[in-house]
Amino acid sequence: MIAARTAPKAKGCDILEIALLDDREDLERLSQAMIKKAEESGMKFLLRDADNILKGEALMLIGTHRATQGLNCKYCGYPHCDENPETNPCAVNSVDVGIAIGSACAMAADMRIDTRVMFSAGWASIDLNILPDCSQVFAIALSAGSKNPFFDRK
Repeated sequence: MIAARTAPKAKGCDILEIALLDDREDLERLSQAMIKKAEESGMKFLLRDADNILKGEALMLIGTHRATQGLNCKYCGYPHCDENPETNPCAVNSVDVGIAIGSACAMAADMRIDTRVMFSAGWASIDLNILPDCSQVFAIALSAGSKNPFFDRK
């Protein structure tokens, strides 16, 4: 979590939220939310991932609040930040989440902790409001077992 927090961010603005789920009840609640999301969306890989997160010891969530950076970079598809609708994420915010995920996974690898980045678990966590006001959330499943449970997936 420290590696994610200290990762470089656009213009030095820290708009990331980070949480660790290591309580079995929390992991099971997220797993159930993923199953519900699979039923609603028809995306079957959420069922696989819902089972998969229960095989690890913990799960880290990294999300961002929407905060345009005033760079007018056009990466979001609009010529100016003030034209980007509230429902559309700032692309630079998305990049900040990605850099934080990479930093956290690199640190975990250095510590020999097995990881798996999951859009699915982050997406379902939004419904549980674990990271309030975050519109983009990704998860990193974590395991310290003798075999990586996130590698051989069906």
